Amino acid sequence: MALNWAMLSPDRAPIPLPDELIIRTVDAGVELTVIIPNSPPTGSATSGGSGGHKKMKEMGRLFLTDQRLIFVADVSQRKPSFESLSIPLTGLMSTKFEQPLLGSNFLTIEIKPTSNGGLKEGSKAEIRMKDKGIFEFASSLDKTRERAVYMKRQQADEEEGLPTYSTPAGTPVSQPGPSSFAGGAPSDLPPAYE
Repeated sequence: MALNWAMLSPDRAPIPLPDELIIRTVDAGVELTVIIPNSPPTGSATSGGSGGHKKMKEMGRLFLTDQRLIFVADVSQRKPSFESLSIPLTGLMSTKFEQPLLGSNFLTIEIKPTSNGGLKEGSKAEIRMKDKGIFEFASSLDKTRERAVYMKRQQADEEEGLPTYSTPAGTPVSQPGPSSFAGGAPSDLPPAYE
């Protein structure tokens, strides 16, 4: 959803949001390619020179939490084209497990961008893992994303509130009064409260 918005600790791990739990971590060998369509033309083809799309590729680590998918680029070798990608699970439009005839399996993610997040409508990411299979990670991501979407819907339903009920016409409405106090009948109250 946003490039370079993840807050990172000194050891370059994402700082969790309130009540956020890390579900899965891939500590090395993750290749993330971000494809941003309709980038404004610039001098080189890799940065959208034809005005078509901008494609950035980095190696790093991947974190799946109960709220976000976070990629953190490895900065030990050189300055990366982006340092992090943080995507709320509810901002994942779709995921697709790709199995090409030649090459390794990978995961394609369509991303719903935030304003001023560095991404545009139609942005995608491709995740490849060098020394690990990606199917298990893709399965965990889909299950966690489904749960996050379900919880967001539940929260939205709760925020709508319960409907206001009224009593049928002619039914007396009991009002709490002084007799409902533990002290007894109203005559037991001091004169100032009668």
